[in-house]
Amino acid sequence: MTILAIETSCDDTCISIVKNFKILSNVVSSQIEIHKPWGGVFPALAKREHQKNLVPVLKKSLQKAKLLKPKKQQQIKEKELEEILIREPDLYKELIKFLKKYQKPRIACLAVTVGPGLEPCLWTGVNFAKALSCYWNLPIIPINHIEAHIFINLIKKNEIKFPAIALVVSGGHTQLMLMKAWGKYKVLGETRDDAAGECFDKTARILGLSYPGGPNIAKIAAGTSGIKLPRPMIYSKDYDFSFSGLKTAVLYNFKKQTKNSKKYTQKMCTEIQQAIIDVLIYKTLRAAEEYKAKTILLGGGVTANKELKKQFKAKIKKDKLNCVFQAPTAKFCTDNGAMVGIAACYYQKKTKSWRNIKANGNLRIN
Repeated sequence: MTILAIETSCDDTCISIVKNFKILSNVVSSQIEIHKPWGGVFPALAKREHQKNLVPVLKKSLQKAKLLKPKKQQQIKEKELEEILIREPDLYKELIKFLKKYQKPRIACLAVTVGPGLEPCLWTGVNFAKALSCYWNLPIIPINHIEAHIFINLIKKNEIKFPAIALVVSGGHTQLMLMKAWGKYKVLGETRDDAAGECFDKTARILGLSYPGGPNIAKIAAGTSGIKLPRPMIYSKDYDFSFSGLKTAVLYNFKKQTKNSKKYTQKMCTEIQQAIIDVLIYKTLRAAEEYKAKTILLGGGVTANKELKKQFKAKIKKDKLNCVFQAPTAKFCTDNGAMVGIAACYYQKKTKSWRNIKANGNLRIN
């Protein structure tokens, strides 16, 4: 089954073609440079860029999968498409040009992220998927963004044994889940305020570093810090997280400095990264022990951090935990269409009419 998957939950415009869990193409258009001046994602700008990027990304993804075939120009019924994309007039114009020029690709269905995420961004992707679905007469598989970050682990083709503990960490989410099987989740804990990735971004801004904060802090972090920051909620009896206090501690420490030297920035970056890593590892491994997990799965943009993965592996080995650790390669940790397509392969029987697809920025994982 060949699926065209669309992901626009935040600031990356992503489209992938996936066939039976095999990735045929995976195109991502990043908006990092656009959002740098703001120090984070500005939703109205992100929505505008999705509108501009979706058709070019679609074309490129189909080309890479060798599914883009020209056709003789012909009249198409535009009224229904115009109604679907009534709030996306520029996107509508570009899509009409595309549909007039190219044949319907040999795909069985579409998949699209419906939430959670930034709702203006989600709706742009959802409306685009609905328009394609309407014109090509194809069903849609709605996909949960958090779940897709877990499903991307299937591309390694390793057997994933259950029960498993899944940690999804990104700019907008920090969730720890018990998985009894694919599609069966119990949220054990989540952030009460800032997500881990958000904490990286905000503390980087305090230090004068550019967006995105996580990769920039990771580049500078080295050696020992000599600074001591709190590890919020690390020993709490539950599995919740809190990172706003860490951000505040960094701010107070920074304000005490008479001179913000490169040496201070390096030490502070090292300590910020280690504080976040310590909390994530401690809570995840405690959950793995309590629930006798056979596998630990990671997903989300923050899990691209090499030091996080390195310390996870070392701690599992040191504590002699009887579980397998698995995390995606860096390019599949951040948002991408492939993770949506892989999840859709699993849920291929759960198709819906485009008329029944809606975005939900606060969608929960069941």
